[in-house]
Parts: sequence; structure tokens; C-alpha cells
Amino acid sequence: MRYNDCALRPLRATDLPAVAQDCVTAGMRFQMAWHDWEEGQCVVRYLVSQGNRVPFLLLEVRGEETLPSLAAIVPLLGWYEREMRDLGGLTFTGHPEPFPLVIHEGFSLPLPPLGREGGKGRLSGEYMPPTMPEVQGDQVQNLYWGPIRADVVETGEFHYSYIGEAILHYHPRLFFKHRGLEARFVGQQADAAVFLAERVSGVGSVCHALAYCQAVETAWGIEVPARAQLLRVILAELERLYNHFHYFGLLAKTTTLKVGSATGFLLEERVKQLAAQLTGSRFLRSLLSVGGLRRDLQAEHLASALENISDEGDAYLTRLHQTASHLDRLMGTGILSKEVAFDQGATGPVARASGLDRDLRRDHPYAAYPHLRFDVPVRAKGDAMARSEVRAESLREAIALLMQASGHLKAGPVRAEYIVPRGQQKGLGWTESPRGSLYYAVRIRDGRLERVKIKSPSFSNWRVFPLTAHGTNMMDYAINEASFGLTIAGCDR
Repeated sequence: MRYNDCALRPLRATDLPAVAQDCVTAGMRFQMAWHDWEEGQCVVRYLVSQGNRVPFLLLEVRGEETLPSLAAIVPLLGWYEREMRDLGGLTFTGHPEPFPLVIHEGFSLPLPPLGREGGKGRLSGEYMPPTMPEVQGDQVQNLYWGPIRADVVETGEFHYSYIGEAILHYHPRLFFKHRGLEARFVGQQADAAVFLAERVSGVGSVCHALAYCQAVETAWGIEVPARAQLLRVILAELERLYNHFHYFGLLAKTTTLKVGSATGFLLEERVKQLAAQLTGSRFLRSLLSVGGLRRDLQAEHLASALENISDEGDAYLTRLHQTASHLDRLMGTGILSKEVAFDQGATGPVARASGLDRDLRRDHPYAAYPHLRFDVPVRAKGDAMARSEVRAESLREAIALLMQASGHLKAGPVRAEYIVPRGQQKGLGWTESPRGSLYYAVRIRDGRLERVKIKSPSFSNWRVFPLTAHGTNMMDYAINEASFGLTIAGCDR
């Protein structure tokens, strides 16, 4: 039983390093890694992108709980291996960072929650500082900020070693509110668990629900009606639109543009109000379902409703781009090179700002995107300015896509009829979320979920972000973080 039409390649653990090196040499890119337990046997899988419009490659190792680490060959896999160790009890030999990731130093669980026996229980232990490289010097200072921070922000602890304003080393510690959502899916009816996917990340309800639904639909062989596919695009692009306006509101706040910040948040609110008028939900929840949509939406006249937002949004972005004090703080801040972006797993606008021309809507198209025209903006400098330019063009493209999709709508059903199959099925679903590539891998038996793996874009981009903070200064830190558009909830899951 395969995931979609992925090219499956079974391997022994000892063969992994050589095969991984061959994949990297051939220009392929690893997307994620996860473990599973099938018939009491450990299975570790690595999802690899072989190129645009080419089926994914799935490397699979069965029956081994100790594997060689691939982090030295494919650095982006470092966090996935640490996560599998913390939550699944697996061992990766030769790992360059053999430290806890999800279960912090000083704490332990009776059994790994995603281990062979599905361990449950409460954390025990006491707080310990994270493992960090020793930075010595008479003037070196250390700052621990968080996990409770000022303003309405998510929970995270950030550690800085610095001299004056210069950051020598930066280490984020996340997962304080890890919710164990992958374990929460287990045992749920597959066609009723969309509500869980919608709550993995509040600002990504549609993209998570859509990736999940597509994974189940692929597993069960469901063909979604054309009208539902277009409406799914409309929902996804509305979500992208309000996320991008929020991004610019926050970015303007960090460069102390109070009016610019308020305007961005106001436009975000306008899009949410439009979403509520169209769907009844500001966050576009309770709409997607396995097979299509729960109900039809009257979105034929969406283009006219978007006209004012489009005009005001374009004027807003133009004013930002003409504000010298704003641009001066973005240029040269938080540079991420193309090579580091590729190696460490950057995705979405962050990757495209560093010259990686990747977008799942185009490269591995889904829903109605194959029938719509859109551009994928790319920049090369990899700084905060480039990231904001990519977001600005993406915002304009989202509006154009919304107008296109609403104009293509024709009467028809919005949900396919299907019969839940017996036995075991597997499916892989993906979306290009506002923050980058998002994947769901599901394994279902007799209509109930046995394993769900979520690859969130913020999990990738949080790994990359510290590499842009080293060597910068404390005054630019907030601007740099805002330019990445990160969420902690999306990373923690």
C-alpha cells in the first residue's frame, strides 16, 4: 500500500547515507521524515521532491529503530530526527545535535507518546537551560527572554549571547505548548477529523484542513467536484490574503510605523469581515470536508466585493515601499543565502526571497490551481527587504486568483458521494500555505486514523531563522523575526 503515486524505494538503514547523498547530488530536496508503527514494526519514511510535476520519492526503512543520522548530509532532517527520538523513542547515531527538541532538557515522559506502546503520562522533571555552544569573552553577556513575553505573542524562550548590540549566538526554545495533535488524530473517524486539522494553526485553518482532506481523498480515491475545487482555491487565497496583510501590519510595527501598522491590521480585518460575510466564519472554519465542502458558497460576485480592498491594499503597499525609514531597516537585515535556505529547509516566501523558485500550487498542482494563471514571485538577496517584496507580490497575486476563481464558477455539486472503504489505505496531501509547504500523511484502517504526520512550514522556517540572527544586532532582531512571518503554534503542533 503506497502513499499516492509516490515512487517507493525500500532501503536498509545502512544504505540510507549513500542514497541520501545520491539524492542531494541529483538536485532532489528532502521534504520531511516521520516514523510509524505497522503491525508492531517500526517504519521510517523520508519524503523527497524529485522535481516539478514529477511524483515524490518515498524512501522507506522497515524493522529498525536505530538508524544513521542524515543531518550531516541533509541538514534540514536534523529536527525531524530529534523529534522522532523525543516522541517515538528512535535512535539516530552520529547526530551532530544530540539534544532534546520537543521534550526539553531536564524533563522526561514515562513512555514516548508516539512510541511502540503509545505512551501516555505527564512530564516530570525540572527546568534546565538548553544545550548551547559556550561563548567566552570578558564582554559577552547572556540574555534569556521568555517564555512569557510582552504584548500578545506566542510562548517561546529565546537565548542570546551578545556583546553590546552584536548577537554572537541565538537559540530559540519552542514546544512549550506542544499539544500532541498527531497523537490526538489517532482513532478518530477520518472523515470527521477535519475539525482537528483546522485547529493545528489558527491562522492556517484552511490550508491545514485542505491538505488533510486531500490526503484522505487520495487514500480513498475520491474525485472532488469542479465547483468545490474552485471554492477551495477561493478559501485558501482569502486565508493567504489576510495573513499577508497581517504580515505587513506587524512588519511596519517593528519599524515603528504606527499608521502603517494600523493600516495593515485594518486591511486584515476587512478581509476577515469579507470572509465572515461569505462563509459565516472569520477564520473560514467548518467549511471543508472530505469530498469537497460541507455547503455551497455564493462567491460569484466576490470580485466586486474585493475591488475596494484591492485598491486600498495596492496603495498601502506602494506607500510602504516609498517610506525610506521603513526600507532602510529592511535592506541587508537577516540575510539568508540560497545555499543555506536549501540545506536547512526554508520554505514559502522565505525560500523564494533567497532565490528558491518553489510553490506547490504550480510544482505539484492541486484543487483548481492547474486551471488558473498566477505568477510565483522570487528574489535573490535573501534579506528582510526581499522577503517583504515577495510577500507584497504574493498578496497581489492572491487578489488576482480570487477574482479569476470567482469568475470561473459554474453551478454544480460541491461534495462527492463516497463509501468508506474497508481495510488499510494511505494518502499524502499538500498545500502551499501562506508560510510555505504543508504536508499531511495519513494511514487509515476501516475508516479510522491510525497515523497522521503533519509537516508544517513554520517547523521548517523556525529551524532556518536562527542562522539569519547570528552576526546581526539586537536592534534589528524584531524586524528580522517579523520578516519571516513565523508562527509558534504551527511549529509546535
